[in-house]
Parts: sequence; structure tokens; C-alpha cells
Amino acid sequence: MALPPILRDRLRLPVIASPLFIISNPALVIAQCKAGVVGAFPSLNARPLSQLDEWLAQITEELAAWDRDHPDQLSAPFAVNQIVHKTNNRLEQDLELCVKYKAPLVITSLGAREDVNQAIHAYGGITLHDVITGAFAHKAIEKGADGLVLVAAGAGGHAGALSPFALVQEVRQWFDGPVALSGSIASGSSILAAQAMGADLAYMGSAFIATKEANAPQAYKDMIVDSTAEDIVYSNLFTGIHGNYLRPSIVKAGMDPDHLPDSDPSAMNFGSGGNQEAKAWRDIWGCGQGIGAIHDVPSAADLVARLTDEYRAAQGALAAKVALTEGDRLASVTQ
Repeated sequence: MALPPILRDRLRLPVIASPLFIISNPALVIAQCKAGVVGAFPSLNARPLSQLDEWLAQITEELAAWDRDHPDQLSAPFAVNQIVHKTNNRLEQDLELCVKYKAPLVITSLGAREDVNQAIHAYGGITLHDVITGAFAHKAIEKGADGLVLVAAGAGGHAGALSPFALVQEVRQWFDGPVALSGSIASGSSILAAQAMGADLAYMGSAFIATKEANAPQAYKDMIVDSTAEDIVYSNLFTGIHGNYLRPSIVKAGMDPDHLPDSDPSAMNFGSGGNQEAKAWRDIWGCGQGIGAIHDVPSAADLVARLTDEYRAAQGALAAKVALTEGDRLASVTQ
């Protein structure tokens, strides 16, 4: 199945910038969209509810103005992440605002609801549901999601434990719709690798935390630059769901990252960002295993430009390798 036109024609790089709890704000989303990748934010980042109305108005108005002034370089669509979980007591109100502003993409997490998909489809929007297993992927599509975000091992924040190779190949055996892949993607070559595995789009988060527009403390950004994959700890202690976090932030909080207890999944609270949940993300910093490729803190536009150069270089290198392999094969046949 071909990508929907809004994803096929409006992206300069096949990337969705993942919605980052606390960190993604209008400044970052707008910069990402102007640069040519999908900018996304969790609706619960906007507090109180009235702020979500303000954010959606700002994003839609600024991107519309950009498109009027740059007809040859139209902005990429934006996405709103909705936590579809029984503890989210803001879901219905947030969904109403997505409908009001006709959010082009809605990414749903932690549950799949047919009524949510229907509400988005009613105005022509597209829904993607993030999953960590093939079973969850089946449920999401059965509930009416248009596409999937496969959250594989190594992704920042809440993440699965399956290899991206395993997850993509299992899903592609039965689903030919839009697929984005998350997990340790922080370079142009890894974006191309995600496509080579069968995904349509890369889903990137950690690299965008270390950008100028991101609503993250400078110490957080510096820690990403200074860390590598070995500094990532996988634990469910902080939110009740397994996720990847920066080891130095755990140490700074006074805990031993090598001896963290397990948490009760029923302790999850996504309703209105309870103090415990917000503190977990404010003090214990989520990040993916791909951070070894992050060496500075650029603007979002500069990051996308660099990723685009790397992506094109990787395409060229791959084409050269394929040509060389084919040349060797033909030479062996003629001998």
C-alpha cells in the first residue's frame, strides 16, 4: 500500500519526530515541520487543557503562513499523540480539540480504541498506533488504525524488547499499510536502514531532545551528547512500563541503576500528569540507544539538514555496493 499523500508528498526526509513527554512544544514541532519532517507532541504536554487549544491554533496558523510564503517548500504535517489509556481522563476533551483543528496525524499509545480512530477519520485525518509486539499490532489494525509505529528495542522512553528486524518482518507478513520504525535511529544511514528492513518511515526522538528548540534542560542535552549506548538502562520502575533511561540521571537521583526494583504496572497514571509521573520524566531522563551518533546540540532545522545529507550519502553508498555486487556476479557467470 502506498503512503497517504500527506506523508508521501510533504516530507523531505522520511521521518516522524516522536512526541516527547514534557520536551515537545510548539517551537520544536513548528521547526520540525518547516524542516520537512513530521513534528509531534503529546497532548498532555499542554497543561491546562486550554493551553492545548492555544498550541494547536499556534501550530496550524504558523504552518499555514509558512506554506503561503514557501509554496515550493511546503511544511510537513504535524501529529498529536493521544494516550488511549483508561487513566487518561483528558482523552475525550483532547480528542475534541484534535477534531476542531483537524490535526493531520494522530498517534495513539497504550491502548487502541475504535471510536478514537473514527473521530479522526471523520475529518480525513490519519491515525498511527504505536506497538511493541505483533499481537498489539493486529489489535490496532482491527480497531481501525491506518498505520503502525513499531517501537523496538533500543527506543527512547517507553520501549519494547523485540529486535527491529524481528518486529518489522513479522508485521510485514500481513500488513502492507504505513509503518514507522522506532529504536536507536539517530543518523541518516539508520533512516535508510529502517526503510531497507521494510518500514516506510523512521521514528526518531532522542536526537531531537538535543536540539535548541527542545524544552529540555541544558544538562539533559549535554548528557545525551556525552553518553553512549552503554549509558542506557531499561527499567519499568519509573512509570510502570519498561523504558530506556540515561544512567547518569538515575545516579544523580540517588539510585543504583544496576539494582533497580521492578514496579507495579497498575501504578501507571497518565490522566493529568500526576506529580509522580511528571517527576519521573523531569528527573529521570529518557533516551534511546542510538545516542552514540549525537555529538552536538544544533537547531532542529540543522539536524534535519544533516540527517538528509547522511541519508543521501547512504543511498549512494548502498547503490555503489549493489552495483559492485552485481558486477561481481555477472563476472563470475561469464567466466
